[in-house]
This record gives sequence, C-alpha cells and structure tokens, in this order.
Amino acid sequence: MTDVIIAGIGQTDVGEHWGIGLRDLAYAAVKDAIADSGGLQPQALFVGNMLAPNLSNQAHLGVLLADHCGMRGIEAVTVEAAGASGGAALRQGYLAVKSGLVDVALVVGVEKFTDQVGGGVDAAMATTSDSDFEAVQGLTASGQAALLMRRYMHEYGVPADGFAGFALTAHANGVGNPKAMFRKAIRVEAYAQAEMVSAPVNLFDAAPNADGAAAVVLTRSDLLPNGYPHALVKIAASAVSTDTLALHDRHDPLGFWAARESVEMARHRAGVTLDEIDFFEYHDAYSIYAALSLEAAGFAPRGEGWKLAAQGAIARGGRIPCATMGGLKARGFPGGATGLYQAVEAALQLRGQAGACQVSEARLGLIQSLGGPASTAVTHLLEKL
Repeated sequence: MTDVIIAGIGQTDVGEHWGIGLRDLAYAAVKDAIADSGGLQPQALFVGNMLAPNLSNQAHLGVLLADHCGMRGIEAVTVEAAGASGGAALRQGYLAVKSGLVDVALVVGVEKFTDQVGGGVDAAMATTSDSDFEAVQGLTASGQAALLMRRYMHEYGVPADGFAGFALTAHANGVGNPKAMFRKAIRVEAYAQAEMVSAPVNLFDAAPNADGAAAVVLTRSDLLPNGYPHALVKIAASAVSTDTLALHDRHDPLGFWAARESVEMARHRAGVTLDEIDFFEYHDAYSIYAALSLEAAGFAPRGEGWKLAAQGAIARGGRIPCATMGGLKARGFPGGATGLYQAVEAALQLRGQAGACQVSEARLGLIQSLGGPASTAVTHLLEKL
C-alpha cells in the first residue's frame, strides 16, 4: 500500500489579520509549505473553509487560490464541513494520493473571521447548525455547548471548576507556540473569576474565533526530492463519521458517537492501540468538547474525561498529552483551517521540531476535527517513520 507522506508544512500566525485578505493569507501558508517540501509542485488543491461565502463574500475558493498561488489549471475544489472543514480537506488530499491518481496534493485551510464583526459573525456561525430547528430559535454554538456542559455536570456531579484543567493546560502549552493567538499561562483563580459566555461556559471554556491559514503538501516517499531534510511523517490512517446535525435528534447527546466511530476506524486501519498513541490534538472549541472527545476516543470512561484534565493527565508530561501547542483554546479557532493547523502541529511534534512544546519521543499522534457538536468527526493518525 502507498504511504502518504506529509512532505511540507506551512502556517501563519493565528489572530486578527485586519490588514491582509483571505487569498493572501492562504498564499502565505501555501508558499511556506511548498518550500518546506523541497519545491514539490501540486497536481491537485483541496481547500478547507467554513464561512468565506458568509464572512468574506467569496465562494469558489479552489480556483481563486489555485490562480492566486500560481497553479492555474490544476484540479482545485473547496471542502466544507463546518469546524471539521480542514480535516475533511486533508482527508480528500490523503485519498487522492493514496489512490495513486495524484502524485502531489496541496491541502490548505483558511478562514477570515475579521472580514465581519458583531452580529454578522454570529449569523454566519449559525448556518453550520440546523437552520430550521436550532438557528431559527436563536441557539448559538456557545449556547449549544452550554446545554451539553450543564447536562454533563448534572449527570456526573462535576464541580463548578471541574473543567478548569482544560483551559490551564491549553494556555500553558500555548506559551511555547510562536503562532498561537494567546501565549500566556493562566491560573485557576483567573478561570474561577472569568465572566460567563453562556452559563456554565465561561470565557476560558470557549476558544476564540481567529483568522489563519495552514497548509500541507502530501506525496509518496519515492517522490521526495533528493536531500529531503526532515524526518518522514506519514498519515497512517484517515477516517470520517457523521451523526445527526441537531442535538435534539440524538438519543444520547453526551455520547459523541461520530467522534468515537472515527477514532475506532482510524485505529483499526492503522493497527494501533490507544496505549501506542503519544499525543492527542482534540477539537477543544469548548471545554466540554474536550472532555467528551477524550471519552469518545477511549482515553476515559463516560463521565470521567474532565478528571484527566483535573489530574494533569493531559499535560505535556502526562499520560496522554493534549492540545500540545495550545489547542483551539490558546492557539485560536481559525474555523475551516483548524484541521490543517492540527496536522502541521502534529507533524512538528513527530519531526521533533516543536521547540518548547515538544512531546518527548513522540512517534504517533492522533488528531481530530469536529463539525459542530461532533455532527462531523474527522480523525487522522500521523506516524513518524
């Protein structure tokens, strides 16, 4: 079987990029990824984006970015799956190379939240939920997370500060990530005093929306240029699963079954156990998502995912390091680019290039992107060869 190698990686700072447009933001990541690959020339481009038609008044990103990045004429399409858009685009690039129909694929995720402000962003975000039965009632993503978090705390007796460990870990790890939006550690007192976004979700339980672009170049190992300077990182497995879009259609809203199924499929395809995984980049758009993702992946029993954070098990030296470069919470949530940032960060870990964020002797990393409350779940296993 063909090994799909992450040959090149590139990323921009995550933050508020008021002075740069969507196409130039994407180009910055693409340029660095191609240079990092040794100059490989893509035959296909897959773009992960969540909200450009709503926020940037721009659809048809595949051809826009192919043209702007000097690749006019190649196959180019946009992939949209809400917050999982970047992960879904990565899967399409993986499948293209794995099939043998494409030798070199470029995958880029890009989002520009600052193209609008205030209510325009909220309205755009609402389009990723069930419009007829959730958005029309005024239910926001934060409100949805709050419903899940309150139910979880009720069922499992979680104290008011029970989720603090997720924010503390993310911000501690973000200090060492030069691309992160927030690079300052926080104390538990700050978490306890934070204002509410949508009770019980407080300011430190919700990842900040941010601009950013990240890109990877995928190819086969036999096509790498002579003198390729990096440790080889392959995508050992890729899987995607879906659940209902609306929470009220699920028999068990706290189950995150799509997240569970995609992890199980990826592990089966790669032939690895949970104990072999060295770190987990979960989709911590909200602290409750992190807890439910840990449980869905099998790292904790139902109702005990929060304890892994409280006990330090997800810290860099813990049993299963998570959000190793800040996660969505400290790095920032760049919408449809999120899955590509996760891939870049995991590749840095496996290459041994993560600097102050390095997980010691990392050889196998699990990354997962979620669209909504695990309505879509895209999981990849990355392995150092």
